[in-house]
Amino acid sequence: MLAAYAARFAPHDPLSALEVGDRPEPEAREHWSTIEVRAASINHHDLWSLRGVGLREKQLPMILGTDAAGVTADGREVVVHGVIGATGHGVGPTETRSMPSERYPGTLAERVAMPTWNLVDKPAELSFAEAACLPTAWLTAYRMLFTAGRAKPGNRVLVQGAGGGVSTAAVLLGAAAGLEVYVTSRDAAKRARAIELGAAGAFEPGGRLPAKVDVVLETVGAATWSHSVKSVRPGGTIVVAGATSGDASAAELQRIFFLEISVVGVTMGSKEDFEGLLNLLVRTGVRPLIDTELPLARAGEGLARMHEGGQFGKIVLTV
Repeated sequence: MLAAYAARFAPHDPLSALEVGDRPEPEAREHWSTIEVRAASINHHDLWSLRGVGLREKQLPMILGTDAAGVTADGREVVVHGVIGATGHGVGPTETRSMPSERYPGTLAERVAMPTWNLVDKPAELSFAEAACLPTAWLTAYRMLFTAGRAKPGNRVLVQGAGGGVSTAAVLLGAAAGLEVYVTSRDAAKRARAIELGAAGAFEPGGRLPAKVDVVLETVGAATWSHSVKSVRPGGTIVVAGATSGDASAAELQRIFFLEISVVGVTMGSKEDFEGLLNLLVRTGVRPLIDTELPLARAGEGLARMHEGGQFGKIVLTV
């Protein structure tokens, strides 16, 4: 079957480690199902895998991808909930959690095997391409806002960075839920797009906000951490789900303890979060913003666009 995979590790040139070609069919496993993939989306996780982060040489070649929507052998249309092992379903109670492409082959393929428990019915209102955007970025944004951040209508939220999957999802979900969402970006065009999607304000990185916020969504790390700590109100919450610019060199602990700021970590979300996200999209009519849609055979173009940082929304590969 056709798949996009890490053939080697290239820390400084991740795209050179990517190959798109024939890979073995998924192995049959008890309590697992094989899905005919209709669409899959790419994430920064795929670029980190190509760099060798989270993988070992003996695991190569490894099919990339954490997100997919498709059809099971009995005709059920499903979306993959990509947290394997958190509950023990399909892998046993002692296995630690992982994502597709970390311990088991990923979703950037014509077919992928997943624990049957991890399959969630795709709402008829969503296309396969839209559904494929949800399992990583949109689920993370949902959990950051509503489960970890406990944001409520009228709250102010700062989203560090504009244009990526998590930040775009946070703007759309936040606006639909009655939140006042601010975003930051170095790119004036991305700031303007964020306003069009419902953001209440868009600022250059480090820019002064109109007011302190209740919740900060932090996925950038070192480049924005100090601004995040200074922007949240006393008693507010910073939710961290990534550090694409590296770990912050100074944690600013004095400000955190003196102002009683909560710092909460998030990695994707639970199956219950995922079902809540799907229900929210059906009720509100909010849909993922798709930047680019390409056939699986052109996965390299999609990953190159993400590597360059030019996307606004999700990049989807169709099968």
